[in-house]
Amino acid sequence: MSRVLALDYGDSKIGVAISDPMRIIAKPIKVIKNSNFNSVLKEINNIIIEFQIKEILIGFPITLKNKKSIQTEKVIKFIDLLKENIELPIHSYDERLTSKMAINSLILQGVKTGHNKKDIDKTAAAIFLQNYLDDPTK
Repeated sequence: MSRVLALDYGDSKIGVAISDPMRIIAKPIKVIKNSNFNSVLKEINNIIIEFQIKEILIGFPITLKNKKSIQTEKVIKFIDLLKENIELPIHSYDERLTSKMAINSLILQGVKTGHNKKDIDKTAAAIFLQNYLDDPTK
């Protein structure tokens, strides 16, 4: 039994979600300010220790036409930096449309999304983490 940490990488914020220890339920927990890699790495390491994380999942942004974008290249660089600094399995997972799903989910919950961008980022991380947890082919 071990938790998975999901990160929804963005230029200014990184949405964070974790699984429960049995890897059944994903839960959004916070947003990390993406000011520089060292501060991001410190926050990620604190989460790894606090929640006893054993695996990291990074949202991989592919366009609807199944092509890489500028953001895809930034995520690849971020994954490479994490792999150089963290000794846990690190995987990427398709995050297409998760931000739209997060917005719809929050609206259904009565959360105003215009002023709650952080909620969108961490909810998007929870959505692709839940998809990963539910994926029987992983």
